[in-house]
Amino acid sequence: MDGVKFYVGIDWGSATHQVCVLNAERKVVEEKSWAHDGDANAALADRLTTVAEGNIADVVVGIETPWSAIVDTLMERGFRVFHINPKQLDRFRDRHTAAGAKDDRRDALVIASSLSTDDQAFHQVKPSDPKLIVLRELSHIWDELNVEQRAVAGRLYAQVLRVFPQVFELGSVYTDQWLVALLTIAPTPEQLRMLTLAKVRKVLKDHGVRKLTAEDVRNTLGKRPLHLAPGVAQAAQTHIAMLVSRLQLLNAQLRETKTAISKALDELEEPSNDPNRIEHRDVTILRSLPGVGKIVAATMLSEAREALQQRDYQRLRLLAGVAPVTKQSGKSRSVSMRRACSRRLRSAMFFFASVFVREEERARALYATHRARGASHGRALRTIADRALKMLVSMLQTGSVYDPTRRAIAAA
Repeated sequence: MDGVKFYVGIDWGSATHQVCVLNAERKVVEEKSWAHDGDANAALADRLTTVAEGNIADVVVGIETPWSAIVDTLMERGFRVFHINPKQLDRFRDRHTAAGAKDDRRDALVIASSLSTDDQAFHQVKPSDPKLIVLRELSHIWDELNVEQRAVAGRLYAQVLRVFPQVFELGSVYTDQWLVALLTIAPTPEQLRMLTLAKVRKVLKDHGVRKLTAEDVRNTLGKRPLHLAPGVAQAAQTHIAMLVSRLQLLNAQLRETKTAISKALDELEEPSNDPNRIEHRDVTILRSLPGVGKIVAATMLSEAREALQQRDYQRLRLLAGVAPVTKQSGKSRSVSMRRACSRRLRSAMFFFASVFVREEERARALYATHRARGASHGRALRTIADRALKMLVSMLQTGSVYDPTRRAIAAA
């Protein structure tokens, strides 16, 4: 931060943004609340330019989130913007109040002051490839739809279990979309039992189900149903019909989102004439790892973009939650799982490591070693993910894709 004359702290809000400007001596120059709209964002950029007497390089801006219209506006005007983890900001706040007081003016001051004294805790926001921004949004949509899909499927499960539990001998409403289609045309036990073989065959054929025949389905549905009080079946039918309709919509949107993610990754992987654009090589290298499918790749590229671009292994393992937390004082020492991380990225790394262990022989042997030492399943997978991230960073640095044969020769 050499040569900086003004430190700006912005406490971002949905309606207004509180802004605090400090000079090089860390004295408050200006405090003001700005509305969250296009005119106000532009006026804020103009005001900061005026405060700096036109020397934009003399100003640095701190904020909690790197994803905001105000960040985009300031970066477009040429300001350097840095973001900080909210949990770290919470610790810096203790410097300014022993009682734990908190308000927007104080938070803006804390951000500006911390930026002037502890700039190493901040990360500069870099312009993103528009395709990466689209990929990030699609990745978030996928997660949101999955949460909604599981919630609706859970309610549907409860209703079907209430009136006709034999249905679940055929499959799961969480994963078997053909079963949901079957409930669409026959939402009550009586209607299910009266389905013709032709209708059952059509549902199985439409969804490519081969593990069951129409006769198997009919035999299961033909079992004696539960005895229900008058009105229960009718009430359940209404509820099931509504839930099935919502579940089918969510399943369709999940398929559309997955297709869109695949298309976005393919576009990112296309070579570029821009020498500064390295995302296409990163995507190719990342997708070459066993266990990195569309969803995991999209999550890693959207949640750990800066760490991947900077080839920063330490930051990457912290973001992914695979680096353990050690607490030691005197003779006392404990090691626990890191919770201050990106939950989306941690979940992605869990699924990646689960597949990597099955596909990669050395990873499987390492997993077995840690399990034999008493490590839990999760702890062993985090170790695998940690080693895989280190290997990934090495691959990114050398520009080489995953090659199990080459690694086997090197190990020998």
